[in-house]
Amino acid sequence: MSERGLCSRREADAYIEQGLVFVDGRRVSELGTKVDPDCAIRLDAQAHARQAERVTILLHKPVGYVSGQPEPGYEPAVVLIRSETRWPDDREARRFDRAQLHGLAPAGRLDIDSTGLLVLTQDGRVARQLIGDDSSVDKEYLVRVEGRLDERGLALLNHGLSLDGKKLRPARVGWQNTDQLRFILREGRKRQIRRMCELVGLKVTGLKRVRIGRVRLGDLPPGQWRYLRADERF
Repeated sequence: MSERGLCSRREADAYIEQGLVFVDGRRVSELGTKVDPDCAIRLDAQAHARQAERVTILLHKPVGYVSGQPEPGYEPAVVLIRSETRWPDDREARRFDRAQLHGLAPAGRLDIDSTGLLVLTQDGRVARQLIGDDSSVDKEYLVRVEGRLDERGLALLNHGLSLDGKKLRPARVGWQNTDQLRFILREGRKRQIRRMCELVGLKVTGLKRVRIGRVRLGDLPPGQWRYLRADERF
Protein backbone atom coordinates (compact mmCIF):
# COMPACT_ATOMS: atom_id res chain seq x y z
CA MET A 1 0.00 0.00 0.00
CA SER A 2 2.84 2.34 0.84
CA GLU A 3 4.73 1.44 -2.33
CA ARG A 4 1.64 2.19 -4.41
CA GLY A 5 1.28 5.60 -2.77
CA LEU A 6 -2.07 4.84 -1.12
CA CYS A 7 -0.89 5.81 2.36
CA SER A 8 2.07 5.51 4.73
CA ARG A 9 2.97 2.17 6.32
CA ARG A 10 1.69 3.33 9.70
CA GLU A 11 -1.59 4.44 8.15
CA ALA A 12 -1.85 1.14 6.27
CA ASP A 13 -1.66 -0.82 9.54
CA ALA A 14 -4.41 1.33 11.07
CA TYR A 15 -6.67 1.09 8.01
CA ILE A 16 -6.27 -2.69 7.84
CA GLU A 17 -7.08 -3.13 11.53
CA GLN A 18 -10.17 -0.94 11.10
CA GLY A 19 -11.38 -2.91 8.07
CA LEU A 20 -10.97 -0.02 5.65
CA VAL A 21 -8.92 -1.91 3.04
CA PHE A 22 -10.22 -4.04 0.16
CA VAL A 23 -8.08 -6.46 -1.86
CA ASP A 24 -9.67 -7.61 -5.12
CA GLY A 25 -13.01 -6.51 -3.68
CA ARG A 26 -12.60 -8.44 -0.40
CA ARG A 27 -12.30 -6.61 2.92
CA VAL A 28 -9.01 -7.35 4.70
CA SER A 29 -8.67 -6.71 8.44
CA GLU A 30 -5.74 -8.90 9.50
CA LEU A 31 -2.20 -7.47 9.56
CA GLY A 32 0.34 -9.51 7.61
CA THR A 33 -2.19 -10.91 5.13
CA LYS A 34 -0.37 -12.18 2.02
CA VAL A 35 -1.67 -10.87 -1.30
CA ASP A 36 -0.77 -11.24 -4.96
CA PRO A 37 1.62 -8.51 -6.22
CA ASP A 38 -0.80 -7.72 -9.06
CA CYS A 39 -3.92 -7.52 -6.89
CA ALA A 40 -6.25 -4.51 -6.86
CA ILE A 41 -6.13 -2.62 -3.55
CA ARG A 42 -8.52 0.17 -2.64
CA LEU A 43 -9.38 2.14 0.47
CA ASP A 44 -12.82 2.57 1.96
CA ALA A 45 -14.45 5.99 1.52
CA GLN A 46 -13.96 6.62 5.24
CA ALA A 47 -10.18 6.31 4.82
CA HIS A 48 -10.22 8.71 1.86
CA ALA A 49 -12.21 11.21 3.93
CA ARG A 50 -9.60 11.08 6.69
CA GLN A 51 -6.81 11.64 4.18
CA ALA A 52 -8.63 14.65 2.74
CA GLU A 53 -8.64 16.26 6.19
CA ARG A 54 -4.85 16.11 6.47
CA VAL A 55 -2.98 19.28 5.57
CA THR A 56 0.28 20.02 3.82
CA ILE A 57 1.77 23.43 4.48
CA LEU A 58 4.37 25.41 2.55
CA LEU A 59 6.49 27.69 4.73
CA HIS A 60 9.12 30.23 3.74
CA LYS A 61 11.54 29.39 6.53
CA PRO A 62 13.72 32.29 7.68
CA VAL A 63 17.29 31.92 8.91
CA GLY A 64 17.49 31.03 12.61
CA TYR A 65 14.82 28.32 12.78
CA VAL A 66 15.52 24.60 12.73
CA SER A 67 13.46 22.33 10.49
CA GLY A 68 12.64 19.63 13.02
CA GLN A 69 13.50 19.08 16.66
CA PRO A 70 14.29 22.25 18.65
CA GLU A 71 17.91 22.95 19.54
CA PRO A 72 19.22 24.97 22.50
CA GLY A 73 18.53 28.63 21.80
CA TYR A 74 16.57 27.97 18.60
CA GLU A 75 12.94 27.23 17.80
CA PRO A 76 11.53 24.71 15.31
CA ALA A 77 9.99 26.16 12.16
CA VAL A 78 6.56 24.75 13.08
CA VAL A 79 6.13 27.56 15.67
CA LEU A 80 5.64 29.90 12.70
CA ILE A 81 2.45 28.09 11.69
CA ARG A 82 -0.18 30.39 13.23
CA SER A 83 -3.28 32.08 11.91
CA GLU A 84 -1.59 35.50 11.98
CA THR A 85 1.41 34.33 9.89
CA ARG A 86 -0.70 32.80 7.12
CA TRP A 87 0.01 34.49 3.79
CA PRO A 88 -2.87 36.89 3.01
CA ASP A 89 -2.72 35.83 -0.66
CA ASP A 90 -3.27 32.14 0.13
CA ARG A 91 -6.00 31.01 -2.30
CA GLU A 92 -6.90 27.81 -0.46
CA ALA A 93 -10.37 28.05 1.12
CA ARG A 94 -9.43 25.83 4.08
CA ARG A 95 -9.62 27.51 7.50
CA PHE A 96 -6.74 27.22 9.93
CA ASP A 97 -7.35 25.13 13.03
CA ARG A 98 -4.77 24.39 15.71
CA ALA A 99 -5.70 20.70 15.39
CA GLN A 100 -3.85 20.84 12.07
CA LEU A 101 -0.61 21.16 14.03
CA HIS A 102 -1.05 17.64 15.44
CA GLY A 103 1.31 15.32 13.63
CA LEU A 104 2.54 18.13 11.38
CA ALA A 105 6.16 17.30 10.55
CA PRO A 106 8.79 18.56 8.09
CA ALA A 107 9.17 16.48 4.93
CA GLY A 108 12.86 17.15 4.45
CA ARG A 109 15.40 19.36 6.15
CA LEU A 110 16.54 22.92 5.64
CA ASP A 111 19.39 23.83 7.97
CA ILE A 112 19.30 26.66 10.46
CA ASP A 113 21.44 28.99 8.31
CA SER A 114 19.30 28.48 5.21
CA THR A 115 16.03 29.98 4.05
CA GLY A 116 13.33 29.11 1.56
CA LEU A 117 10.67 26.50 0.91
CA LEU A 118 9.99 24.02 3.72
CA VAL A 119 7.16 21.49 3.50
CA LEU A 120 5.35 20.40 6.66
CA THR A 121 2.70 17.73 6.35
CA GLN A 122 0.29 15.45 8.21
CA ASP A 123 0.06 13.24 5.14
CA GLY A 124 2.29 10.18 5.08
CA ARG A 125 1.92 9.91 1.29
CA VAL A 126 3.46 13.36 0.82
CA ALA A 127 6.29 12.61 3.26
CA ARG A 128 7.15 9.38 1.47
CA GLN A 129 7.10 11.08 -1.92
CA LEU A 130 9.53 13.78 -0.78
CA ILE A 131 11.88 11.95 1.59
CA GLY A 132 11.42 8.24 0.89
CA ASP A 133 14.52 6.24 -0.11
CA ASP A 134 13.21 5.99 -3.66
CA SER A 135 12.15 9.65 -3.95
CA SER A 136 12.70 11.14 -7.41
CA VAL A 137 11.48 14.66 -6.55
CA ASP A 138 14.18 17.24 -7.20
CA LYS A 139 14.88 20.32 -5.10
CA GLU A 140 16.24 23.59 -6.44
CA TYR A 141 18.47 25.99 -4.50
CA LEU A 142 20.10 29.35 -5.13
CA VAL A 143 23.48 29.38 -3.40
CA ARG A 144 25.64 32.48 -2.93
CA VAL A 145 29.33 31.60 -2.68
CA GLU A 146 32.79 33.06 -2.16
CA GLY A 147 35.95 31.65 -3.72
CA ARG A 148 37.23 30.47 -7.09
CA LEU A 149 35.62 27.62 -9.02
CA ASP A 150 37.24 26.20 -12.15
CA GLU A 151 35.68 23.87 -14.72
CA ARG A 152 36.98 20.79 -12.91
CA GLY A 153 35.40 21.94 -9.64
CA LEU A 154 32.08 22.61 -11.37
CA ALA A 155 32.19 19.15 -12.95
CA LEU A 156 32.79 17.59 -9.53
CA LEU A 157 29.79 19.42 -8.09
CA ASN A 158 27.65 17.91 -10.83
CA HIS A 159 28.95 14.39 -10.31
CA GLY A 160 31.98 12.93 -8.59
CA LEU A 161 31.87 13.97 -4.93
CA SER A 162 31.38 11.76 -1.87
CA LEU A 163 30.23 12.59 1.65
CA ASP A 164 30.83 10.34 4.65
CA GLY A 165 32.33 7.70 2.38
CA LYS A 166 29.25 7.47 0.16
CA LYS A 167 29.02 8.77 -3.40
CA LEU A 168 26.49 11.50 -4.07
CA ARG A 169 23.83 11.14 -6.73
CA PRO A 170 24.38 13.19 -9.91
CA ALA A 171 23.29 16.81 -9.49
CA ARG A 172 22.73 19.75 -11.83
CA VAL A 173 24.87 22.72 -10.84
CA GLY A 174 25.60 25.85 -12.85
CA TRP A 175 26.18 29.57 -12.45
CA GLN A 176 23.09 31.71 -11.89
CA ASN A 177 25.18 34.89 -11.89
CA THR A 178 28.73 35.91 -10.99
CA ASP A 179 28.53 34.92 -7.32
CA GLN A 180 25.53 32.60 -7.18
CA LEU A 181 25.14 28.95 -8.16
CA ARG A 182 21.94 27.06 -8.92
CA PHE A 183 21.82 23.54 -7.46
CA ILE A 184 19.21 20.90 -8.39
CA LEU A 185 19.44 17.80 -6.20
CA ARG A 186 17.48 14.59 -5.70
CA GLU A 187 18.80 13.87 -2.22
CA GLY A 188 19.19 15.83 0.98
CA ARG A 189 22.00 14.78 3.26
CA LYS A 190 22.81 16.93 6.26
CA ARG A 191 24.29 20.28 5.16
CA GLN A 192 24.94 18.64 1.80
CA ILE A 193 25.34 21.74 -0.39
CA ARG A 194 27.60 23.53 2.09
CA ARG A 195 29.81 20.46 2.41
CA MET A 196 29.90 19.95 -1.37
CA CYS A 197 31.05 23.54 -1.82
CA GLU A 198 33.75 23.15 0.83
CA LEU A 199 35.16 20.17 -1.08
CA VAL A 200 35.78 22.36 -4.15
CA GLY A 201 37.12 25.36 -2.22
CA LEU A 202 33.98 27.48 -1.98
CA LYS A 203 32.36 29.09 1.06
CA VAL A 204 28.57 29.38 1.12
CA THR A 205 27.35 32.79 2.27
CA GLY A 206 23.66 32.33 1.50
CA LEU A 207 21.39 29.40 0.62
CA LYS A 208 17.74 29.52 -0.41
CA ARG A 209 15.50 26.66 -1.56
CA VAL A 210 13.17 27.94 -4.28
CA ARG A 211 11.46 24.79 -5.57
CA ILE A 212 10.49 21.25 -4.59
CA GLY A 213 9.32 19.21 -7.58
CA ARG A 214 6.66 21.26 -9.38
CA VAL A 215 5.94 23.50 -6.38
CA ARG A 216 7.77 26.83 -6.23
CA LEU A 217 8.38 29.22 -3.35
CA GLY A 218 7.18 32.07 -5.57
CA ASP A 219 6.15 35.27 -3.81
CA LEU A 220 5.60 33.69 -0.37
CA PRO A 221 7.27 36.10 2.10
CA PRO A 222 9.79 34.93 4.74
CA GLY A 223 8.09 33.75 7.93
CA GLN A 224 4.72 33.24 6.23
CA TRP A 225 2.99 30.07 5.04
CA ARG A 226 0.19 28.79 2.86
CA TYR A 227 -1.61 25.49 2.24
CA LEU A 228 -0.67 23.20 -0.62
CA ARG A 229 -3.62 23.60 -2.97
CA ALA A 230 -5.74 20.69 -4.17
CA ASP A 231 -4.55 21.34 -7.74
CA GLU A 232 -0.83 21.28 -6.83
CA ARG A 233 1.39 18.20 -7.05
CA PHE A 234 5.03 17.79 -6.22
